[in-house]
Amino acid sequence: MTEYGYFLSSEEHTPAELVEQARMAEQAGFTSLWISDHYHPWNDSQGQSPFVWSVVGALSEAVSLPVETAVTCPTVRMHPAVVAQAAATSAVQLGGRFRLGVGSGEALNEHILGDAWPEASVRLEMLEEAIQVMRLLFTGDQVSHRGKHYTVENARLYTVPDEPVPIDVSAFGPQAGELASRAGDGLVAMAPDQALIERFRRGGGGGKPVSAGLKVCWGPDREAAVHEAHRLWANEQLPGELPQVLPTPRHFEQASELVTPERVGENVPCGSEVDVHLAAVREYADAGFDTVYVNQIGKEQRGFFDFYRTKVLPQLA
Repeated sequence: MTEYGYFLSSEEHTPAELVEQARMAEQAGFTSLWISDHYHPWNDSQGQSPFVWSVVGALSEAVSLPVETAVTCPTVRMHPAVVAQAAATSAVQLGGRFRLGVGSGEALNEHILGDAWPEASVRLEMLEEAIQVMRLLFTGDQVSHRGKHYTVENARLYTVPDEPVPIDVSAFGPQAGELASRAGDGLVAMAPDQALIERFRRGGGGGKPVSAGLKVCWGPDREAAVHEAHRLWANEQLPGELPQVLPTPRHFEQASELVTPERVGENVPCGSEVDVHLAAVREYADAGFDTVYVNQIGKEQRGFFDFYRTKVLPQLA
């Protein structure tokens, strides 16, 4: 049976707001949390980008729900040995209720130290090696590693959970899907893509968990909700590899000028019609996802949680 979690948007909200949303999510009946890991927001209108590991620590004290980063890039901006330490500490704080979601990242966040931004095939190669390094460190043993992309010398994590941190891999294409199948403990996606799940299962994913996220914009006025979704998240409708290669929020703002409010309204569930929200969420459940994470766009958070608590989640149970 599909479960339903809440997706915390680090790009839109302050640390205190994220923690309060997590509390409301638990009270509303959501069973787990995703939280995005960004250095920059996608555009200046979103306006935030707190350090995810600090917020995860606060979540461990505020709620009893499992938490997963969706997703962390452990390849360029942060060395995988450092990500491994952050993830292991988070897992200890959460009593084992932590999963590390990883992906190959975007130039938006990863170019900030002036490093070259590799092409997609190299980014996936780096991600696979990074996963290998982190798995070695999660054992708590002393690790030395000299690979094609990373060097680790005499490193040991002294604070580790009883079980290694599960690593789920984000996949948006065939190559990433193959990587997720052979190297991941689960699959992360952002579309109701049944074919992606089937490829993951055939490639070695077996019975591993598959999770997906979607954005909605609840509000009493659908037109206003569409406007808010377009103002904050028009970038979600950009095609192809643009989201992976554009380097600054300003570039995303320029590209998003090509995205119309009508296109956003066609692709993002907006307004307060229960059937619209149910249909969007069920599309992911019908595709075969084990957990679907819903994110509410904008400031109407309390109304959203009341709506899902009373109108949506009871019908999905």
